[in-house]
Amino acid sequence: MRLALIDWIIIAAFLLLSLCIGVLASRRAGKNASEFFLSGRSMPWWLIGFSMVATTFSTDTPNLVTNFVRNDGVAGNWQWWAFLLTGMMTVFVFAKLWRRSGLMTDVAFYELRYSGKPAAFLRGFRAVYMAFIFGIIQQAAVTLAAIKIFGILIGMKPWQVILIGGGVTAVYSMVGGLRGVVWTDFFQFSVAMTGSIAAAVVAVNHPQIGSLGNLLAHENVRPLLSMVPDFADTNLLVGVFVMPLAVYWWAVWYPGSEPGGGAYVAQRILSAKNERHAMGATLFFQFAHYALRPWPWIIVALCSVIVFPDIASMQRQFPHIAADRVQNDLAYPAMLTFLPAGLMGLVTASLIAAYMSTLSTQLNLMSSYTVNDFYVRFVDPGASERRKVLVGRLMTLVLLCLSSLVALSLESAERAFTLIISIGAGTGLVFLLRWFWWRISAYSEIAGMSASLLTAMYFQFVHERLGLPSLQSWQQLLCTIAVTTIVWVVVTLLTPPTSEERLRQFYRAVRPGGPGWRRVRQRAQAEGEQMPSLHWDVPLGILCMLIGCMAVYGALFAIGNWIYGNTLHAVVLTLIALAAAAGILFLWGRLTTEKLEHRA
Repeated sequence: MRLALIDWIIIAAFLLLSLCIGVLASRRAGKNASEFFLSGRSMPWWLIGFSMVATTFSTDTPNLVTNFVRNDGVAGNWQWWAFLLTGMMTVFVFAKLWRRSGLMTDVAFYELRYSGKPAAFLRGFRAVYMAFIFGIIQQAAVTLAAIKIFGILIGMKPWQVILIGGGVTAVYSMVGGLRGVVWTDFFQFSVAMTGSIAAAVVAVNHPQIGSLGNLLAHENVRPLLSMVPDFADTNLLVGVFVMPLAVYWWAVWYPGSEPGGGAYVAQRILSAKNERHAMGATLFFQFAHYALRPWPWIIVALCSVIVFPDIASMQRQFPHIAADRVQNDLAYPAMLTFLPAGLMGLVTASLIAAYMSTLSTQLNLMSSYTVNDFYVRFVDPGASERRKVLVGRLMTLVLLCLSSLVALSLESAERAFTLIISIGAGTGLVFLLRWFWWRISAYSEIAGMSASLLTAMYFQFVHERLGLPSLQSWQQLLCTIAVTTIVWVVVTLLTPPTSEERLRQFYRAVRPGGPGWRRVRQRAQAEGEQMPSLHWDVPLGILCMLIGCMAVYGALFAIGNWIYGNTLHAVVLTLIALAAAAGILFLWGRLTTEKLEHRA
């Protein structure tokens, strides 16, 4: 479709403002690596909280949610809603531990926690693994969604999307560093939320729908409205509800919802002013990510079921889109083609914002891995601060080019989501226990990552070619988790532990506490060495995690019931959410009483 002049003016103004923010941040970003990658560790909770939310508000996210809704109904979103448990544990247990570490990246954790050549190998391997496998797949999924959306909305070719959207993002990421990314995220999130709400309002008023009441009463939509899967459909129940809630949240590593925290969440935590700001930012992220954002996407997805009841209807409407790219996730951008002039420009700008905010964070983080955890650690240990920043900027460009090439080979957001989930299956428990059990070693993590990757590749590319019966995705994940867990536990027990000196250094720096470190404390005290004595507050943290989940899930489903017109259910759920939030406020001081000096 053709955009009006006002639409182009809005889009151009948005791109110009994004570039201006990056340029304004460039002076401080170029000072040193800490400024470029961590904003000088001076970020307030609200700003990095918004940045986390903006990063997960990507172009592929509404497409993915639409795919879930069209395939499995609203309840299909439990495939990602379940990861709230992981996020809340990060808030109340791990955020302060990460901030105490004073690291540059979460990958640098390996040489803080483990010792010797295995730790060095793991750090280098993980840096490359994160940047050139996970990172590129993530960036490719985001770019694929942008290609689909802008191909439908304004007829852009894939190379044009990559050149313009990726190019602008690369410029302000390379120039402004994390500070530029964070401030741009704040601006872009505001635009993105406004656009998604506007898109939902227009979708509900489409001529084939007419009103929210008509939408909810439509025969195509009614079977999709339940927020809990049909218990009679065992496969759906297990795949999208039981397994995510019972297993995935602690066993599967997924960016943004890592067991124990990691990736860009850890990066934002490490950039916070102190522990209190780190925890506050992560808590705000969980609320906004799970309770605030999903419903506009869900409403558009439900509307699409009426306007485009099947894939064939979308193929007829958009014949210029390659047939292999017309999947259920395309229904979201398809619904946006009905926006009027002016609003089309705003929503298009909001989707550009979603694309750029996620891509910029990923580029900055992945370049941070390649610079701090590979280049400086193994290639040029004496690199000057100026050289570190220069290499970081060059790697930003390289990673963008590689991910763009991969994006051209993907077909749907769901495939990328499934691939990332499967590659990280089974490693989650290691990432949790390494903080609280001294016996976890570098060998444990190497074995876990290797087993998970190989098993996932087997199911993705080998299993069915051998003529074996096909398995459901949840069955494949369960097998991967089982194999990976067995492998890393056996390897842990059969290989040497981390050196005693490194274990004590880690304990003094991070102060994790708990029975899993009793042996290390006892040996140190027997040798006359004083170890930090502190109250182990993890049980209180787990209690807060459960209350926090009650607050966010209560808010999520209260909003849904208000939309559905279920007033009694909505009132009850709202009261539950408010009561749980009050409980968190009451307990908050007990979890954040320790005052730490700012670590430079």
